[in-house]
Amino acid sequence: MFSWPDPGTRVTVRYRRPKGSVPPLTDAVGHLLAVDPAVRVRTKTGAVVEFARADVVALRVLTDTPIRTSQIRALEHAAAAACPGAERTWLDGWLLRAGHGVGLAANSALPLDLSAQLSSVAAITEWYRRRGLTPRLAVPDRLLALPPGWTDERTERVVVRGVSEMADREADPSVTFSPRPHDAWLRVFGREIPVDVLTAVVDGELMFGAYRNATVARAAVTDAPDGARWVGISAVRFADDRADDQAAAALGSALLAWGADRGATSAYLSVPGTGATALADALGFRLHHRRRYVQAPPGRWDSV
Repeated sequence: MFSWPDPGTRVTVRYRRPKGSVPPLTDAVGHLLAVDPAVRVRTKTGAVVEFARADVVALRVLTDTPIRTSQIRALEHAAAAACPGAERTWLDGWLLRAGHGVGLAANSALPLDLSAQLSSVAAITEWYRRRGLTPRLAVPDRLLALPPGWTDERTERVVVRGVSEMADREADPSVTFSPRPHDAWLRVFGREIPVDVLTAVVDGELMFGAYRNATVARAAVTDAPDGARWVGISAVRFADDRADDQAAAALGSALLAWGADRGATSAYLSVPGTGATALADALGFRLHHRRRYVQAPPGRWDSV
């Protein structure tokens, strides 16, 4: 009996091969996709290995692939350019974003520069309060240490994959593109996010995709300071609020190919802090880092 970790965790699983196989046992190393009705593991090549739970003889959880802090900072720069809010400013190494109070990413302060410190929280808080917004910080792994006792409002996993091989891929005829969110797209999306927030991007390109006008998503191509070009997928919604794996995979693949055609070599997606999502699973994304959203508590920060 094994205690299985959450989907998305890196594991090595030893399992029995069919009777008569030589050797009789083998290992699957990669990210766990599912354990029911069968165990599925995606290896680093992208291949999916599947076998019965009853054949498993050993399980070991592995640490995530090492990521440098500079890589986290670079990707967060690209992601912030893709979701800058309707208003933004720089303050002591922090990027402050305001998007009419709708959505955490577009309404939070991000410590992107090495100079960003908690001593700026008082000024950050005042900037948001002047706009009638809740002061929030978006803090990616290792970019800034928060004091004990700060409560996470939400934790996200930022997952990534390569897309170079998707350039020039033939488009799925069920997927349609638009440079702006048209009425049918907005009806499926359904959330009250103003169009000026949805269409905001800094030094990048945007595309809104729809699969049979029943599944929608947004893609943005932006550059990181290290020269990497990224395509990020966001705003994924289904017409009846029920995830459709086939639609998610078709639309996601089309948007990744669109990004690859514009020079992106890698893609990212933000997903909930635990569990799996249809899109991340279907397209083979892997964990890069985590991002925490916290509300800035009241108090004095000039001495932090």
